[in-house]
Amino acid sequence: MKLKQYKEAIENSNIVSKTDINGIITFVNDEFCKISGYTREELVGKNHNIVRHPDVPPIDFKILWETIKDKKTYKTTAKNIAKDGTVFYVNTTIVPILDENKEIKEFIAIRYDVTKSVELQEALKRKEEELEALNATLEERVKFQTKALVELNATLEETIAQEVEKNRKKDQFIYQQARLASMGEMIANIAHQWRQPLSELSMVLYKMKKIHIMASCDKDDFYNKSYEHAKKIISNMSDTIEGFRNFFSPHRQGELFSLGGAIKDVWFMVEGVVAKEDIIQTTKILHDVKILGSVNDFSHVLINIINNSIEAYRSKDYEKKEISIVLDKNKKGSAIITVCDKAGGIDKTILDKIFEPYFTTKHASAGTGLGLYMSKMIVEKNMMGSIRAYNKDSGACFEIEVPIFMDEYKCKKRIN
Repeated sequence: MKLKQYKEAIENSNIVSKTDINGIITFVNDEFCKISGYTREELVGKNHNIVRHPDVPPIDFKILWETIKDKKTYKTTAKNIAKDGTVFYVNTTIVPILDENKEIKEFIAIRYDVTKSVELQEALKRKEEELEALNATLEERVKFQTKALVELNATLEETIAQEVEKNRKKDQFIYQQARLASMGEMIANIAHQWRQPLSELSMVLYKMKKIHIMASCDKDDFYNKSYEHAKKIISNMSDTIEGFRNFFSPHRQGELFSLGGAIKDVWFMVEGVVAKEDIIQTTKILHDVKILGSVNDFSHVLINIINNSIEAYRSKDYEKKEISIVLDKNKKGSAIITVCDKAGGIDKTILDKIFEPYFTTKHASAGTGLGLYMSKMIVEKNMMGSIRAYNKDSGACFEIEVPIFMDEYKCKKRIN
């Protein structure tokens, strides 16, 4: 009686089949039929290789038969194929059943479904390979851009001397000199912006490893989101390198780009620093528009303004810290970008001087006084717009106005 109950318990909780000594199926339980998609009538009397997946190497089956014919138990994780062509994986134990003369009478196989677990492991392996490939590519790009910067730095002094000789106009001379002086400041800025993304990337990868260890079906969606977040961080780091190289290129061309998208990308780049300083960031995109210029230059302008607000908040203790960006358009056909904080505003006695070259209220070790001047040059000369500063609601506001280009033909003609 107990033997019958044991048998029923095994058959109801596992995938069970029996074959004769030649591998012909003599019995299958309901679970076997369910996972394979075959009926009992379609299976009994057929060779057990009816569910064999063609990808499995023949050597695996040779080892299987050598083991069980030697009257030993064989264990493996088997890859099978169902009637409808779907793949399933089962942990399998095959036991030879002997008669009273110690001869093999039949074989019984007990299995349980591990398809989800195997698929998760394979997906994790593929993602790890993708990440390794992405990291390898990023490393090569960093090396290439670093080499280009070293070469550029070696010839920069000579290039500036030639430009000064060709054109001695005061504004052109200051512009070239400002670009040279801001180089070190931009390098420090990029290094500062990278610390937080790298820290975030480390945490994301740690979570991936933890989820892999605790792998189960309900964690799969979280893993994919974490992996995609890591890829986005790496991609933005790579774009930062490219933008830095282009900033010093003398032959840059304008392009059409979305202001709303650029603002979101800037927030993504500085969100780690902003969060660390307990600053609330808000964005209102009332009208997303396209403008002509360099998205990297425009991003540099926004980051410089945001960094000035962060420095202002650091100078005093504020209960509420906030930086807001509003994107709108006016009746003149221009886009209006307004960046405001609540850090006390700008001293009225210097409000009309902040865009002058080398003017700064910071210590000499903290800045060159070229940040806002360079921002003004980018907006006015590269984007044909204007920038102004004013105080509002116990804070400073910067308003950037640039023309919107709706006519694709005119845009291309102007770029060329």
